[in-house]
Amino acid sequence: MTLNTILRFSRATTPEEMFTGQWQDRATRLDAYKPYLDQRWQEGCTNAWKLWEEIKEQGYPPRLRQRPRLRQQESSRQAPTGRPPPAIGPRRHALDPHAPDALPADDRLHLKAVLANCPDLTALSEHVRSFGHMVSDLQGDQLPTWIETATSTADLPSLRHFAQHLERDLDAVIAGLTLPWNSGVVEGHVNRIKMLKRQMFGRAGFELLRKRVLLYA
Repeated sequence: MTLNTILRFSRATTPEEMFTGQWQDRATRLDAYKPYLDQRWQEGCTNAWKLWEEIKEQGYPPRLRQRPRLRQQESSRQAPTGRPPPAIGPRRHALDPHAPDALPADDRLHLKAVLANCPDLTALSEHVRSFGHMVSDLQGDQLPTWIETATSTADLPSLRHFAQHLERDLDAVIAGLTLPWNSGVVEGHVNRIKMLKRQMFGRAGFELLRKRVLLYA
C-alpha cells in the first residue's frame, strides 16, 4: 500500500470511510433494485437465490445470459469495407496434430498456402502430426525413431530441444505413450486431499485432518 492509503485508513472513523472512491461508488445494474432488496431483507428473506429470482421477474438481466449474447455480438461483427478479414495464424492449422482432411475446406486452402511459403513450418507440421498420432494411438515404440528424426533437424532448434528433453526420462515417456493406464484416479485423490486441507486450514490439527482423509478416501 502507498503512504496516502495507509494515512487515509488510519484517519478513518467508520468502515465506510475506508472504501471511499473504490468500486463501492460505481454505478451498477443492481442499483435500481437495491431498495427492494433492502426491504425484503428487513422482512426476513435472506435467501440470495430467491431474491435473485424476484428481481429477475422485475426485469433484472440474468447474468448467465450475458456471455452468450456477447459472443453473438462478436461473431456478427463485419470487417471494415475495403479491408480483408484478419488472417488466421499459421499455428492454429500447421501445428494441429490431426490430419488436414479433418479441417474445413477454407482452412485446408489456408493451410496449403501457409505451408507453401514456409518449408520449416512444413517440416514442423509433419513432426507434430506424427507425435500426435503416437499419443492418440499409443504407439510409444515409435518414439526413439521420432526423437532421432527430430534431433537431426538443424533448422528447428525448438523441436530439437523438446526431443532432447524427452530422452532424460525416455522409459517413462515410452510407457506413457504405450500403456493404457493414466494417473487420473491418483490426481482425483490428490485434489480431494487438497480440498480437505483448504477447508481445515487454521481450524484443526493433523489428527483431525488424517481422520477426514481416511474417511473420504
